[in-house]
Amino acid sequence: MSFDANLSIAPANAAGLSFRETMAGDFVLGIDKPPVAQITARLAMHATVHIDDIAAFVTDPQHKAGLTGHIDFPPLGMSIPAQNGVFGLFSPSGDPALSYMVYELAFRLDGQAYYLAGKKHVKLGGPWKLWPETTTLYTTLHAGEDASAAVIGAGVLRLGVVELLRLLSTVHATHAATGWQAAGAITTFFRFFAGQLARTYLLRRHAD
Repeated sequence: MSFDANLSIAPANAAGLSFRETMAGDFVLGIDKPPVAQITARLAMHATVHIDDIAAFVTDPQHKAGLTGHIDFPPLGMSIPAQNGVFGLFSPSGDPALSYMVYELAFRLDGQAYYLAGKKHVKLGGPWKLWPETTTLYTTLHAGEDASAAVIGAGVLRLGVVELLRLLSTVHATHAATGWQAAGAITTFFRFFAGQLARTYLLRRHAD
């Protein structure tokens, strides 16, 4: 995969975290980059994030995890399963003022490999930028195994308020041996997420 997907195996006693997220928007076949000028069809990405070890996730510079899910896109089909993918949260872009939220899903259809690659662009700026930047996913569809393959479509997916509330209701700890460990995993995730938002949109400070 284009985004480093060599995810480490979590220790046996590590607590993880999972949640589901749905983003949808206009998507056009035959163009190579968003935004979309014309509307062909709606594409929905129904993704499940799998963080096997929350402590390792927070300390990893790329903050990467696994992603699975399914895709609804009428020109190709509905409920197309994606068995593997990559998620990245506030992952470095090479520009200290910009980080990415990465969503990449690989799937196959009628023997053809496809790769859906999306990024939310999180830039240092005022708090009024928080909502549009953290809910807008610039997405391309590739005819191949990863994002280096030819682009055959592009679009912009978005997370709505209702979808955000649903996302929050799906957050749960995994591999936790006790209730305290489960609560600690969830607290660690939200502390990291809120801290990164504060650094970017309130303090407006580059990542360390």
